[in-house]
Amino acid sequence: QVQLVESGGRLVQAGDSLRLSCVASGRTFSSYHMGWFRQAPGKEREGVSCISHSHSSTYYVDSVKGRFTISMNNAKNTVFLQIHSLKPEDTGTYYCASDPLCLVVQGHSSYKNLDLWGQGTLVTVSS
Repeated sequence: QVQLVESGGRLVQAGDSLRLSCVASGRTFSSYHMGWFRQAPGKEREGVSCISHSHSSTYYVDSVKGRFTISMNNAKNTVFLQIHSLKPEDTGTYYCASDPLCLVVQGHSSYKNLDLWGQGTLVTVSS
Protein backbone atom coordinates (compact mmCIF):
# COMPACT_ATOMS: atom_id res chain seq x y z
CA GLN A 1 0.00 0.00 0.00
CA VAL A 2 1.38 3.39 -1.01
CA GLN A 3 1.50 6.10 1.63
CA LEU A 4 2.68 9.69 1.58
CA VAL A 5 3.60 11.40 4.83
CA GLU A 6 4.25 15.12 4.96
CA SER A 7 6.03 16.87 7.81
CA GLY A 8 7.80 20.09 8.72
CA GLY A 9 4.90 22.49 9.06
CA ARG A 10 4.61 24.73 12.10
CA LEU A 11 3.79 28.22 13.29
CA VAL A 12 6.31 30.75 12.03
CA GLN A 13 6.73 34.49 11.70
CA ALA A 14 6.55 36.33 8.40
CA GLY A 15 9.97 36.29 6.80
CA ASP A 16 10.98 32.95 8.31
CA SER A 17 12.01 29.84 6.40
CA LEU A 18 10.77 26.27 6.51
CA ARG A 19 11.59 22.98 4.88
CA LEU A 20 8.73 20.59 4.29
CA SER A 21 9.31 16.90 3.65
CA CYS A 22 7.21 14.22 2.02
CA VAL A 23 8.24 10.60 2.44
CA ALA A 24 6.73 7.84 0.35
CA SER A 25 6.42 4.24 1.34
CA GLY A 26 5.42 1.54 -1.08
CA ARG A 27 6.42 3.68 -4.04
CA THR A 28 9.71 4.93 -5.43
CA PHE A 29 9.82 8.51 -6.61
CA SER A 30 12.21 7.77 -9.43
CA SER A 31 9.37 7.14 -11.87
CA TYR A 32 6.99 9.91 -10.80
CA HIS A 33 6.65 13.62 -11.12
CA MET A 34 5.97 14.92 -7.61
CA GLY A 35 4.10 18.03 -6.67
CA TRP A 36 3.45 20.14 -3.60
CA PHE A 37 0.02 21.58 -3.07
CA ARG A 38 -1.53 23.78 -0.43
CA GLN A 39 -4.99 24.55 0.81
CA ALA A 40 -5.71 27.74 2.68
CA PRO A 41 -8.71 27.85 5.02
CA GLY A 42 -11.89 28.20 3.00
CA LYS A 43 -10.10 27.95 -0.34
CA GLU A 44 -9.55 25.37 -3.03
CA ARG A 45 -6.40 23.28 -3.02
CA GLU A 46 -3.77 24.66 -5.38
CA GLY A 47 -0.59 23.29 -6.82
CA VAL A 48 2.47 25.34 -5.93
CA SER A 49 5.45 23.39 -7.22
CA CYS A 50 6.36 20.23 -9.08
CA ILE A 51 9.51 18.34 -10.00
CA SER A 52 9.94 15.84 -12.80
CA HIS A 53 11.03 12.30 -11.99
CA SER A 54 14.39 12.96 -13.67
CA HIS A 55 14.85 16.16 -11.63
CA SER A 56 15.46 17.96 -14.90
CA SER A 57 12.39 20.19 -14.68
CA THR A 58 10.80 22.14 -11.89
CA TYR A 59 7.66 24.23 -11.95
CA TYR A 60 6.37 26.95 -9.65
CA VAL A 61 3.26 29.04 -9.57
CA ASP A 62 3.96 32.76 -9.86
CA SER A 63 3.09 33.53 -6.26
CA VAL A 64 5.96 31.38 -4.94
CA LYS A 65 8.66 31.85 -7.57
CA GLY A 66 11.92 32.93 -6.03
CA ARG A 67 10.86 31.84 -2.55
CA PHE A 68 10.07 28.12 -2.90
CA THR A 69 12.50 25.44 -4.03
CA ILE A 70 11.45 21.86 -4.69
CA SER A 71 13.92 19.00 -4.62
CA MET A 72 13.89 15.23 -4.46
CA ASN A 73 16.11 12.61 -2.91
CA ASN A 74 15.35 9.36 -4.66
CA ALA A 75 17.55 7.31 -2.35
CA LYS A 76 15.45 8.47 0.61
CA ASN A 77 12.18 8.46 -1.33
CA THR A 78 11.64 12.00 -0.14
CA VAL A 79 10.57 15.21 -1.83
CA PHE A 80 11.30 18.52 -0.15
CA LEU A 81 9.90 22.01 -0.35
CA GLN A 82 12.23 24.72 0.93
CA ILE A 83 10.35 27.91 1.66
CA HIS A 84 11.96 31.27 2.29
CA SER A 85 10.50 34.70 3.08
CA LEU A 86 7.23 33.24 4.30
CA LYS A 87 4.17 35.45 4.02
CA PRO A 88 0.85 35.25 5.86
CA GLU A 89 -0.79 34.26 2.57
CA ASP A 90 1.38 31.13 2.54
CA THR A 91 -0.67 29.84 5.48
CA GLY A 92 -2.37 26.55 4.77
CA THR A 93 -2.10 22.80 4.83
CA TYR A 94 0.60 21.55 2.49
CA TYR A 95 0.28 18.22 0.71
CA CYS A 96 2.42 16.24 -1.68
CA ALA A 97 1.10 14.09 -4.47
CA SER A 98 2.17 12.48 -7.67
CA ASP A 99 1.29 14.95 -10.44
CA PRO A 100 1.74 13.22 -13.82
CA LEU A 101 3.74 15.49 -16.16
CA CYS A 102 3.20 18.24 -13.52
CA LEU A 103 -0.04 19.07 -15.29
CA VAL A 104 -1.88 20.26 -12.18
CA VAL A 105 0.85 22.60 -11.02
CA GLN A 106 1.11 23.98 -14.55
CA GLY A 107 -2.62 24.66 -14.54
CA HIS A 108 -3.58 22.10 -17.20
CA SER A 109 -5.51 19.75 -14.93
CA SER A 110 -7.36 19.73 -11.62
CA TYR A 111 -6.04 18.52 -8.30
CA LYS A 112 -9.29 16.56 -8.12
CA ASN A 113 -7.86 14.17 -10.72
CA LEU A 114 -5.11 13.09 -8.33
CA ASP A 115 -6.00 10.16 -6.15
CA LEU A 116 -3.24 9.74 -3.61
CA TRP A 117 -2.71 12.31 -0.87
CA GLY A 118 -0.98 12.38 2.45
CA GLN A 119 -2.53 13.86 5.57
CA GLY A 120 -0.82 17.19 4.98
CA THR A 121 1.27 19.40 7.20
CA LEU A 122 0.02 22.73 8.52
CA VAL A 123 1.99 25.91 7.96
CA THR A 124 0.82 28.98 9.81
CA VAL A 125 2.52 32.30 9.11
CA SER A 126 1.83 35.10 11.55
CA SER A 127 2.41 38.72 10.74
